[in-house]
Amino acid sequence: MSVSAQRIVVAITGATGAIYGVRLLEVLRDYAAVETHLLISPAGVMNLQHELDRDRADVEALADVVHNPRDIGATIASGSFATHGMVIAPCSMRTLAAVAHGLSDNLITRAADVCLKERRRLIMMVRETPLNLAHLRNMTAVTEMGAIVFPPVPGFYQKPASIADLVDHTVGRVIDTLGLTQTLAPSWPGLRGDPHGEAGAAPARNVPAPTQD
Repeated sequence: MSVSAQRIVVAITGATGAIYGVRLLEVLRDYAAVETHLLISPAGVMNLQHELDRDRADVEALADVVHNPRDIGATIASGSFATHGMVIAPCSMRTLAAVAHGLSDNLITRAADVCLKERRRLIMMVRETPLNLAHLRNMTAVTEMGAIVFPPVPGFYQKPASIADLVDHTVGRVIDTLGLTQTLAPSWPGLRGDPHGEAGAAPARNVPAPTQD
């Protein structure tokens, strides 16, 4: 991997939705200028096995570099090791709470803290429902610190035909948020279609003109 590669840290924690982290790794493999650094928590390993029937080694093979969450001395624990950003996909409420309170008690939360202190992108795909007040306050706290709270909420305006379509749309939007070009989630052309938009935009529909209330 070139020394000029954009390093992106991907962490898979114990919330449901391990498919988001795995799919993100799969897609980023096609980016020649991206070097992925992977962390999987023990609960994240359990979810990979339960939700996707995939083991740790299978998923680790998708990354360029793999770190042990207990290895606080790893490269990504230091702000001097330049990275483009970090995505926690999915992000458990435990990990959210630790980041919100500055508890760098493992390499996942330390790497997240590094992104915040170095003013780098930190995308937290928080996954829980319903939310209690602690969850909401922790999301507010990390947002005020500079993180991006990105719940994996499916969008239906692109008319997905499968679960894979829903996952790809969310992962595409995450890649957008990282500032990279992607084709999984095409930009919205508007209900009428955008004649000046990207090639392949949806055709104009017969939509009534908006009215004023």
